[in-house]
Amino acid sequence: MSPTLKRHLDVLQHPQWADSLRDCRHGIEKESLRISADGRLAMTAHPPGLGSALTHPQITTDYSEALVELITPVCRAVPDLLRQLDDIHRYTYSQIGDEWLWTESMPCRLPATDNDIPIAWYGSSNVGTLKHVYRRGLAIRYGKAMQCIAGIHYNFSLSPAVWQLLQQTAGDQSSAQDWQSASYFGMIRNFRRYSWLLMYLFGASPALCSTFLQGRQHNLQLMGEKTLYLPWATSLRMSDLGYNNNAQAGLNICYNSLDNYIESMIRATSLPFARYAELGTHDANGEWQQLNTNLLQIENEFYSPIRPKRVTLSGEKPVHALAARGVEYIEVRCMDIDPFEPLGISLETARFLDVFLLYCALEESPPLEQAECLEVVENFSLAVRRGREPGLQLHQRGVARTLTTWGQQLVTAMAPCAALLDQVHGGNDYSASLSAQTAKLVDPELTPSARVLAGIKAHGDSFFRFALAQSAAHQAHFSARPLPAEQQAAMQAEARESLVEQQAIEAADDVDFDSFVAAYMAQDPRH
Repeated sequence: MSPTLKRHLDVLQHPQWADSLRDCRHGIEKESLRISADGRLAMTAHPPGLGSALTHPQITTDYSEALVELITPVCRAVPDLLRQLDDIHRYTYSQIGDEWLWTESMPCRLPATDNDIPIAWYGSSNVGTLKHVYRRGLAIRYGKAMQCIAGIHYNFSLSPAVWQLLQQTAGDQSSAQDWQSASYFGMIRNFRRYSWLLMYLFGASPALCSTFLQGRQHNLQLMGEKTLYLPWATSLRMSDLGYNNNAQAGLNICYNSLDNYIESMIRATSLPFARYAELGTHDANGEWQQLNTNLLQIENEFYSPIRPKRVTLSGEKPVHALAARGVEYIEVRCMDIDPFEPLGISLETARFLDVFLLYCALEESPPLEQAECLEVVENFSLAVRRGREPGLQLHQRGVARTLTTWGQQLVTAMAPCAALLDQVHGGNDYSASLSAQTAKLVDPELTPSARVLAGIKAHGDSFFRFALAQSAAHQAHFSARPLPAEQQAAMQAEARESLVEQQAIEAADDVDFDSFVAAYMAQDPRH
């Protein structure tokens, strides 16, 4: 155990800090494509019973009109978090008729051409149109198929009281806001060092439907007639086939401090990019097709496994919120949907994520120099494409280490963090979550990616048939458990209220869209 980790654990183990440790905050954003019962992308509009995608606090859309995003309220306890996610699923199924939710991160059977994939619509208000135009920009930059990939975003924060205690222990004299932001960036750096482990343990997209790559070059292998895969892959979603692209490959976003991160993001959203400039902001009909012609339209376009976050005000850029009020929580973005879990994530997985993130927060986290930055990116890439390959070697500060040996040592190092969480919550659930992951490091066949490949083979070497069967099973799971009448009525009322709120926003607009975009883009957190 490092001296830094020991010092932090010694302080936090005192019983007087148990309430503060129980005050961790959690949230989940879970994406799922709406599909027809025959496994094709739903071409219908966002169902009215789900409310307004612009204003509903729990149910929205991401890229495609068919890509539903379910958002839990902020919860302290992980079991409560998953109960909330379960309730939102049950309500959603009550409103989507004979459609289902696809249970995979990689898309269902997509239309023959990109043009047939519907982009999400958020109404006619300026803010709704901005969201739609941003997504049009994603379509012309990266193609619509890539935007149909789904995942789980896991939001996590430690109590401000914990950060303040650690600041006092360190004798730091900076402001509480600056210390907290710096500490979250320390957590992010360690996350980047070790996130390859999450890909091995929880990656669940080793294969995909060939319709996803129609017309694109790739080096995947063919299984059956229409399934593409890599034999040792864990998460093709997080590979260069998924949430990565050549245009962003040269970006060097710095996580060594909040100021450096903000400067990196400002450069990326201000850097002219020739290919996008050739396309222009408007199409041949004079309609907006991207917000600008820079490398990134807005900072959310940067695809990263983790983000520092702060709740934004209406119309406020995320980077502006960070600059003004500091980091509030982190968003883990690399988790695949678990197709064996109706919710897409298990309670055991969520508990392990808490242990992993606490370890990243409490362990020593020196700045990432360029060589180590390149190393962590390469480790992550190896884990997503070849993670289960026997003897696969990663590198830790230039030293070669096998993935499984390093992984077992990391899980062992996290044990005191799991014991601390068990101490404050009671029981041994957090330690048990570590034991389950150790078993996967000993036997790769226990990993979700290996289980997905086994399931595909059991369904005639068909990713599509395997995924459709899982989707049918999960639809039955939720539809057989309708919400109590009172809760159902309350959620229906919330959906109606969101539609009214959208209309009010549309009626309140007092500038044209061009002026609105200009004002939005002019925000500069440095002033």
